[in-house]
Order: sequence, then structure tokens, then C-alpha cells
Amino acid sequence: MTDLVLVTGITGYIASHVTVRLLEKGFAVRGTVRNKAKGRRVLAEMAQTGADVSNVELFVADLGSDAGWNDAVKDCRYIQHIASPFPLEAPSDREALVPEARAGAQRVLENGFSAGAERIVLTSSTAAMMGQPGRGKKMTITEQDWSDPDWKPMTAYPVSKTRAELSAWAYADAQGLREKLVTINPGLVFGPDPYDNGGASLSLIRDMMNGDLPAIPKIAFPISDVRDVASLHVAGMTAKDAGGRRLIGAGNTLWFKEIVEILRADYPTAKLPKSELPNIVLRLISLFDDRVKGILPDLGIFHDVDAAYVTSLTNVVPRPAKESVLASARDLVANGVVTLED
Repeated sequence: MTDLVLVTGITGYIASHVTVRLLEKGFAVRGTVRNKAKGRRVLAEMAQTGADVSNVELFVADLGSDAGWNDAVKDCRYIQHIASPFPLEAPSDREALVPEARAGAQRVLENGFSAGAERIVLTSSTAAMMGQPGRGKKMTITEQDWSDPDWKPMTAYPVSKTRAELSAWAYADAQGLREKLVTINPGLVFGPDPYDNGGASLSLIRDMMNGDLPAIPKIAFPISDVRDVASLHVAGMTAKDAGGRRLIGAGNTLWFKEIVEILRADYPTAKLPKSELPNIVLRLISLFDDRVKGILPDLGIFHDVDAAYVTSLTNVVPRPAKESVLASARDLVANGVVTLED
């Protein structure tokens, strides 16, 4: 009998790649959606790229409601909990995303473990690791690092990811199920977008190439390739020694200006940023623009990762960041999201 895996938020950027990877490995997939129309569209895109989606079923369930989750987890040997609120416009209330993110994770864990799931893989983020005061000009993120959700500069998305992951580990520990939980903590996720459902991180490259960012902040984040993140989710699901671990899913780090330089070399006609904004200018802008406030804590800090242990546990080797950036650009152009000048 084919093992069944629940994938929450199957239409999302990471989740769709995880789904295809699971299918390639011979698993059957049950994917949760808020509406089946979008789910069918993404499945059709998967099929057009060669994926056999005959072993995928769609199930309507919402993170904000108890309805449906008991049935969603039924007969699932493993669960990939990837769905999480991520609005394009960050709410000014730093706790606004927490109730859905935390309660959604609790619903999936409680129902999943009660139904006998052997392991649950939860998608977190390096945002749940690096939000700390006193980092200095360089921070090497480790598995033991946690963001401080009460630190005043933290904004809605990292607060929600931190509180949701903390809550998940607290629940697993209280139930004596720590070895059945794994979290994946990617950085800035780039890579191919064959299903035309790229996440918020791809919007950064889109805006860079379309001229919507005339200048860029001095920021450096670890880069993750969505293909590697998908492979890590699947490996973390079955790798014996991955149970109870936080797996950092990122490779090398790039400053935003380095991303621009990579893009400019291959896309010289793109409307790419021409300068780097001084930190003091961004701090002034943040007084009038809430969107800018979210990046202030990270200005001028080089964040890299200590993730060699992840390859040892899973055999997943991160791709070079340059490859991920260019894969994003290629599909954004192919999908008509980026328009190049003649």
C-alpha cells in the first residue's frame, strides 16, 4: 500500500515543490487548500511539467478553523505542515499573524499525532532564529538560536514564525513526542517557479528587475533554493536521526547588492537598482512607511548559517546561491512577470 502524506497549503511555492518531490519518491499526497479551484490549477501546472498527479487528492481545510482537520489527517503516515499566513503587506500589529500561525500548527500536530502520524515536518524559517538584540555586524545562525518575539524591532512575520515554532516544540515535548517532530528553517527562498506560484521572496527579484526598487538596502540573508528546501522536507520526514531537530535549510549568504550584480550580468537590460541606500536614509523613511520598519533590525548585518550538520543528517547539499537567483529570474521572465527592455 502506498504511504499517504498530508501536505498543508499545497498550492504554495514550497509546498508544490514538496508535493512533486514526494510523488517522485512514490508517495501519495493529500493536499489541503482553501478552495479547490486554485488547487486544480496548480496540479494542472505540475502535470504540464511532467509530474504524475494521479496520486494527489485535494481537501478543503483552513488553518483558522477546526473543521476538517480530523478527516484531513486520517490514514496519513506522515504530515508536511507548510501552510502559514504570509501577507504581501505586513500588518502593523506585530502579533496579528500569530493566532492563525500558532493555532494552525497546534491543530495539525494535535490531530496528526492523535491519528498516528509517524512524523510531522513543520516549515519554520531562519526568521525564527536570527531576531536577537546584540548580534553585531556578523551573525552565524545555529540550530540553538531563537528569535526573541518580545524584542521590540521584531515585526509580524518573524514574530508569527517564532511563536508558532516555539508552540509546536512545547506541545511535542509535553506529549513526549519530540522525536516525531522536525522543523525546516529556510532562509530567503529563491529558485525555479514552474507552477507560476512564486512566494514573497521571489517578489524581491521581480521588483529588482522591474525597476520597482531604484535603490536597495544594505542587507545580507542566507539563500535557500526551493528545490533543496523540498528535498530537505522529504528527507527530514524519514531520516532516522532527523527526529527532534531543527534543520537549517540554507546555503551561502548574499548581500542584496550581490544579488543585483548576479542579475545584471545575465540580464543587462533589466531595470535593476543602481545604488545602495544608506542606513540612515532607510531609518528616516521608516518613520513614514511601515513596510520599511521590518528590515531595520537587519541593516548592515551579515547573516550566515552553520548548517553542515543538516547535510550529514539528510544528504541534502545546498546549491550555490547564484544558481538559485538565476533560476528565479529565468522563470519570472518566462512567466511574463518580469519585462525586459529591448
